Amino acid sequence: MSHDDAPFEIHVHGDVKLRPEADFDALQDALKPLWKYAGARSLADGAASLYEDEPGIRFDPHERLLQMCWTVRGDEDFRHQLDDVCMSLNELSEAGAPIEVTFYDAEYDEEDEEEGRDSRDDFILLFVGPTPEAIMQAQRDLLVEDVVNLMERHFDGAELGGVVGEIDKLFSDRFEALASSLDIGRSSRGPGGPGGNGTGGHGGGRRPRHLH
Repeated sequence: MSHDDAPFEIHVHGDVKLRPEADFDALQDALKPLWKYAGARSLADGAASLYEDEPGIRFDPHERLLQMCWTVRGDEDFRHQLDDVCMSLNELSEAGAPIEVTFYDAEYDEEDEEEGRDSRDDFILLFVGPTPEAIMQAQRDLLVEDVVNLMERHFDGAELGGVVGEIDKLFSDRFEALASSLDIGRSSRGPGGPGGNGTGGHGGGRRPRHLH
């Protein structure tokens, strides 16, 4: 697949802690939508980024860590690869983790900026994790980090305990609602019914734009 004339440079960034049993072959299969999109025949062939100063896609077997800082040329159709990648990484992940995907308008230049035209840049924030609880914990941690960083411009960090407490309360309420819905689902389907464990498929969909 050639993307030489593609309208976007797409950057994928994130670190995912993996289960002990997750090996290179499993990871290669999970990330197949990415390296195939880049026109590669294997993860090793497609792991290099468009830019040499980016580490690309790396697997550290000792730390059991997937590290992604990888850019590829592409189009809007790249979005279709993301759900499959997230679903597969859910199965391999040991903890919740965010994955950032940024679309840079490769055709936007200084002339466009001078004439006031908007670029088509876009940003997607995804989460993966072994369970809905792990994904929610990753969402909470990232939100706390963002809010504290923003508010520390105006307040001392020691003053923000109440803000963090309110964020924790919001996520606690959301978790209780999720647990309740899963319990209702199990009761209606019966033991062993479809969706009984409540873990499959969470974190694979698109998330709202991440605000800094």
